[in-house]
Amino acid sequence: MDQIQDTIINEPLKWLGINVINPDDFTRLIATFLLNLLVIFIVVNYIYSKNSNRKDFYFSYFSISITIFVLCSLLESVKLELGFAFGLFAIFGIIRYRTDPIPIKEMTYLFVIIGISVINALSNQKVSHFELLFTNAAIILTMWVLEKILLLKQEICLVINYENIENINIKRKEELYADIQERTGIKVKRIEIEEINYLRDVARIKVYHDINDNNGENNTF
Repeated sequence: MDQIQDTIINEPLKWLGINVINPDDFTRLIATFLLNLLVIFIVVNYIYSKNSNRKDFYFSYFSISITIFVLCSLLESVKLELGFAFGLFAIFGIIRYRTDPIPIKEMTYLFVIIGISVINALSNQKVSHFELLFTNAAIILTMWVLEKILLLKQEICLVINYENIENINIKRKEELYADIQERTGIKVKRIEIEEINYLRDVARIKVYHDINDNNGENNTF
């Protein structure tokens, strides 16, 4: 009789042949989900955003992270861990070439976000809590060091139709740089000449500058 009662008590509640809840698995899912969300928030809000001054990728980063995490967590029992993880990277690599051009830095952060989500979702009993925390902390620290300590700045390109054609000369490089900086107010790093039209006295040039570097000020309008 006692054995029957223990079986009834210990038998998980099922509906349509599926457990309604697995307490241990559900607790682990909630804990890793919150950890993953915290890490993604730190990377996106305190590392990426503070150094790029762009928030148009916020929605994509958080949405992709949550979706990848849930997808990997629910499919973990299918035993596709390694192949599935690499498959996700391959899929998003293909999407990269099927969409509008995405800056290299934003694409790198996207792969970091996917990687963090996959690591947290596919961690199992073989991975201790300290190992998981160390892995996430190491990623955060590495991204912070790359952005803050090494001062890696995001470079963007501005295409200009330049009419002061006499400055398009190797001997007048300083005058060209000074003129562009005077007109635009940005600190020019380098200039590439794409096309010169002497009939119309106009040149098509590419002006490269750091997105955060506008003589010490933000250059977003």
